[in-house]
Amino acid sequence: MRSEQTIDVPRDGRRYEVVDGRLLVTGVQPPAHHAAVIALMIRLKQACPPHLLVSVGSLDFRPTRTISLRPDLLVCPREAAGRHLLQSPPLLAVEVLSPSTRTTDVVLKRTLYETYAVPTYWLLDPTHQELTVLRLTPTGYTCLAVVHAEEPFETTTPFPITFTPAELTR
Repeated sequence: MRSEQTIDVPRDGRRYEVVDGRLLVTGVQPPAHHAAVIALMIRLKQACPPHLLVSVGSLDFRPTRTISLRPDLLVCPREAAGRHLLQSPPLLAVEVLSPSTRTTDVVLKRTLYETYAVPTYWLLDPTHQELTVLRLTPTGYTCLAVVHAEEPFETTTPFPITFTPAELTR
């Protein structure tokens, strides 16, 4: 570790995150996971206004010194993104579910993103072609929608975009 702000991790295809001093290591993900991340990244980047940034696994969300999360995708204000570090909540965090990450993404990360005020959290399940959309309310996350396969999902948060889960998982 170089300083409190930088944690050196290998660039080996795994994802390294820290939760209250515990290291979470996610192994290399299956091709369907990567394909869904890339498809969603392309859709988000095409719709993203210039003052926002779409990041794919390259920014750590570090709300405290003992929490370092790296969502599959996130959207944040461009000026809030440090070199590899985001200390304020992203506008959107997205996790793409896979067998090895399902419990972490659905339970642990949902709780952490909720606790640290991430306003919108999407869970994309490429196996079932399903998108779960959560929005932060004063009492915690509320499920706004569960969108299946060819059903269109249309939102204005964090910016206007329309797509179907099937488009991201083919």
